[in-house]
Amino acid sequence: MEITEKNVIGELVAADYRTAEVFAKYGIDFCCKGNQTIHDVCEKKKIDESALINDLSDVSKSLENTVIDYQAWPVDLLADYIEKKHHRYVQEKTEVIKPYLTKICQVHGKGHPELLEISDLFNESAQLLAAHMKKEELILFPYIRKMVLSNGGELPTHNFGTVQNPIEMMKEEHNVEGERFRNISELTNNYTPPEDACNTFRVTYSLLKEFESDLHLHIHLENNILFPKAIAMESEHSQTSCAIN
Repeated sequence: MEITEKNVIGELVAADYRTAEVFAKYGIDFCCKGNQTIHDVCEKKKIDESALINDLSDVSKSLENTVIDYQAWPVDLLADYIEKKHHRYVQEKTEVIKPYLTKICQVHGKGHPELLEISDLFNESAQLLAAHMKKEELILFPYIRKMVLSNGGELPTHNFGTVQNPIEMMKEEHNVEGERFRNISELTNNYTPPEDACNTFRVTYSLLKEFESDLHLHIHLENNILFPKAIAMESEHSQTSCAIN
């Protein structure tokens, strides 16, 4: 695949998730702001466009074939995967990270007051992500599965007008969490523990970094693959229904 300045970031990552590591290296948001072209993001962030394209091309041409082709997955399988892997990850890791943050705030909060803000941000994120995931699990994902089961026939009943409405809401909530974790990353100096950090301090930063990384993939799979597929599927259903009528 030839990569140029006109390529859209989210589409590149959807085609080959290995490119996500390159974008992360350059500090480029490929999930919440994946609708930008390489040219646009380089212009905004003052990044060497040629260097970025070269790095992306090197990864894309790599002989390693370990990338998962999420694009090829059926849309209902992708929804199941996101729910069972990424939603469950958020639930499980939240319960691990919160008490760690409480502990290091108590022990190191005076010397590192930023920990208090990091803890507040993470607790806010945990609460809102829990509500966000429930909306997907109870409303959006079941509708997507029903569309698949209808096999091109009549669209399942719903009360949100078009699937684009809940999707836009989910994407906006993704943007909020993306910004929140950018703040956490800055406050932690990109998850770099200070020299006086104890083991719990270091483990907490490591867990936060892992959590953000998983969240990036989680949001990418939804924003750049699942949601466009769901919108296209609903559109195809509507066109088929109109043609029959």
